[in-house]
Amino acid sequence: MSGVLSAAEIDALRLSLEVAARSVGFSLPLAVLAAWLLTRVRFPGRMLFDAFVHLPLVLPPVAVGYLLLLLFGVRGPVGGWLRAHFGIAVPFTTAGAALATAVMTFPLMVRAIRLSLDGVDRGLEEAARTLGAAGPDRFISITLPLMLPGVLAGAVTAFAAGLGEFGAVITFAGNVPGVTRTLPLALYTAMQLPGGERMALRLAILSFALGVLGLLASELLVRRVRRYLGN
Repeated sequence: MSGVLSAAEIDALRLSLEVAARSVGFSLPLAVLAAWLLTRVRFPGRMLFDAFVHLPLVLPPVAVGYLLLLLFGVRGPVGGWLRAHFGIAVPFTTAGAALATAVMTFPLMVRAIRLSLDGVDRGLEEAARTLGAAGPDRFISITLPLMLPGVLAGAVTAFAAGLGEFGAVITFAGNVPGVTRTLPLALYTAMQLPGGERMALRLAILSFALGVLGLLASELLVRRVRRYLGN
């Protein structure tokens, strides 16, 4: 690959994979919890919570990045507290890029997990309850394995989508080489450079290939897990 891509392009690819992986690792447990609450629990304000979870799907990514700046900036309520107590600054860092990506891809995971959770036979859970299994035991031994196809599909789809996140990342984390310049940002930068057409084309092809591979991997994983559960 080093003979085809430049060092800067390889660095952008590495950052994209790292940011997407960190975003999924951070948000997947929260996505499972949100999907569970929206599917199995009735509580006041549920519709408002549902709308809030899916808000990144309809908001401009730049607006999401700006809201993150307001919250996690050094003068924001969360960012100021992190800076004062732990010396942590989130904006314009790789962690900040992962956070912005996680927020943008979070609804994709929740939707996939909810669809899978809706298909779980509650009769199996009720049978386990009558046999004395506690709530956590029922979830780990019955519910989670049956909803696993949705969890995997959501995680892989979010990972693939995270590779292409642009607006929220550049607004919240900036376009810092080696720190936050992922593939989409590197492509944008190449388009602004004189003579950068070839680099932009290579990055666009690479982004396209990664997206296709991610979607194919999601479908193959879901089919394999469903076949395994069926057997």
